[in-house]
Amino acid sequence: MREAPTIVVFTGAGISQESGIPTFRDEEGRGLWERFRPEELATPEAFAAHPEVVWRWYRWRFEKVRAASPNAGHLAIASWQARFPTLLVVTQNVDRLHQRAGSRDVVELHGDLWTARCDRCGREVEMTAAIDMPGEPPRCGCGGRYRPNVVWFGETLPYAAFERAHRAAAGCDLLLVVGTSARVYPAAGLIEVAAAAGSAIVEVNRDETPLSPLATRTFRGAAGAVLPRLADELERWLSRS
Repeated sequence: MREAPTIVVFTGAGISQESGIPTFRDEEGRGLWERFRPEELATPEAFAAHPEVVWRWYRWRFEKVRAASPNAGHLAIASWQARFPTLLVVTQNVDRLHQRAGSRDVVELHGDLWTARCDRCGREVEMTAAIDMPGEPPRCGCGGRYRPNVVWFGETLPYAAFERAHRAAAGCDLLLVVGTSARVYPAAGLIEVAAAAGSAIVEVNRDETPLSPLATRTFRGAAGAVLPRLADELERWLSRS
């Protein structure tokens, strides 16, 4: 990191799990949602067939997100963004915890749970305002239904966000991969893009992933424990410079 002019931090659900936000693969409260699995609710088809169930589930997830606080991993990354002007955070998470920790330059590949979007006209409103509206889901003035402003399974990623992330991964000197299962594409493909371009890949994760063999260096453990230790070591190196 000390020697890399351009740094990209690529994060997944694992970093937010330490803030109490359940991942799709470790979803608490599944019994609350009848016969549905999380992967089945996060689709356009589910919203069309069971809009009230999908809305209630996302409202529950939003309350989890709103009550959560950034953890030590988020704070360590934010401190690096202040130290390295070129550092870019690319996240698959929709919780805004990076921004709330102080990171300024964040690309959200899978959208943002803090806003809702009309499925007809595209109008966006704050999720807090949408929750206060009548109806499950509430209706827009055009007659459309508000849905979470996130990318569901089967939908394409926001073009501008993915293009910026792809360019950054292809041009960075170091890709720091934190808390991602590396199974959800096309986002996971950014790791392969960086590796093919010759970037150093540093992985911080509890478990091995399908793309772990691409890593130059791997740290096994929770992001909230590993990243602060890396931050302390980096500060010691920088203080000697």
